[in-house]
Amino acid sequence: MQLPRRAKEIHSSVTEDRVLAMCMRRMRTLDNPGICIACGAEADGCEPDAARYTCEACDEKQVYGSDELLIRGYYHPDPNPPKEAA
Repeated sequence: MQLPRRAKEIHSSVTEDRVLAMCMRRMRTLDNPGICIACGAEADGCEPDAARYTCEACDEKQVYGSDELLIRGYYHPDPNPPKEAA
């Protein structure tokens, strides 16, 4: 996974579970959530494919829409994935 130019690393709160929950919320409600990968703040009113929007919390251009985060893989994987059935 190649991070955006100015992102040093993805904030620890941007997890696979959080991104999937935001994608589901977008599909089931009128919400359009996004996340800043620099500070972890949630942004509202982001298109699903938003990229490099300016974060209201930290002023970095690191806000991505929920679907874009999922597609690009900009999240920390689940540390305890379910075990496969034997």
